[in-house]
Amino acid sequence: MTAPPWALLAELTHGCPLRCPYCSNPLELTARSAELTAGQWADVFRQAAALGVVQTHLSGGEPLLRRDLDAIVAAADGAAIHTQLVTSGVGLSAGRLRGLVAAGLRSVQLSVQHADAAASERIAGARSFTAKERAARLVREARLPLGLNVVLHRANLDALDALVELALAWGAERVELANTQFYGWALRNRDALLPDRAQVARAHAAVERWRERLAGRLDLVWVVPDYVDGTPKPCMGGWGAVSMTVAPDGTVLPCPAAAALPGLGAPNVKDHALEWIWRESPAFNAYRGEEWMREPCRGCALRATDFGGCRCQAYALTGDATRTDPVCPKSPDHGLVTALVDAARPDPRPGYSYRTEGPR
Repeated sequence: MTAPPWALLAELTHGCPLRCPYCSNPLELTARSAELTAGQWADVFRQAAALGVVQTHLSGGEPLLRRDLDAIVAAADGAAIHTQLVTSGVGLSAGRLRGLVAAGLRSVQLSVQHADAAASERIAGARSFTAKERAARLVREARLPLGLNVVLHRANLDALDALVELALAWGAERVELANTQFYGWALRNRDALLPDRAQVARAHAAVERWRERLAGRLDLVWVVPDYVDGTPKPCMGGWGAVSMTVAPDGTVLPCPAAAALPGLGAPNVKDHALEWIWRESPAFNAYRGEEWMREPCRGCALRATDFGGCRCQAYALTGDATRTDPVCPKSPDHGLVTALVDAARPDPRPGYSYRTEGPR
């Protein structure tokens, strides 16, 4: 019997005022006209709650671009699902936040590109730092839990100390220091984003110093840079094990990056019940458990811990989603990753291929 999921990533739109070069959205963005309506999202949340989901991240793109965001929040809250808004902060006003809180919003995660305003806006590809600062203040005034999410890469890893100081100044309770995962736009920009080993080591040492110094005042989450660390990340806690992603058009995926896997046949909530999708669909069973594994994964003592690593990364690097994740030292393709890291060179002003301004 497949265990129920507990988390849902609700990608409400691919539209976004920023153009971050590490954007996790797919290269082919969903058009605004194809997005699920608030009523359809309400049905998704009802089905998700019945299945076992207790938490949702309301994400994008930028979810504040949805004029019906209050209704979407209310629908999730009405289904007894804890809601967190994942936002750039652009477009968040006091009135908008009051409406979202009244609808049942429980917490906010604010994206931050850099502690320096000019550097932040250079990375984001748009003027946004003042809006982020204002958003943090509004969330604190509303007495909502505030978390920051910082995607780390070559252009901001050396600002780790300043980023933690910014989080303290803005009143954050939690900071997710997420080293770039190379899918979608980040994969396209990998040469400009990938840090070298020394830069990662300096940043990690800074995190450990801050953890000791703050002693629990601020939760610092370090998402391992698996290219450099050589440790395969467990694929979403296991493929189809704890979480699901619903894309703006209703496509349901085991993880956000799985949209890039050819032949997956990801189902859509417009065509199938969420319970069938989770338990029965070929897409969610494709890499669930261990039967799909080849050697060296099949005989590895860590196969129930790292699940063979990331299927999307295996495909991105080798063209075959069934291969051992090449970040693993046991992978026959590990040399692909070490060659990339060996070639990485620090550059304070890397050139990016920015994503488009957003779907129409």
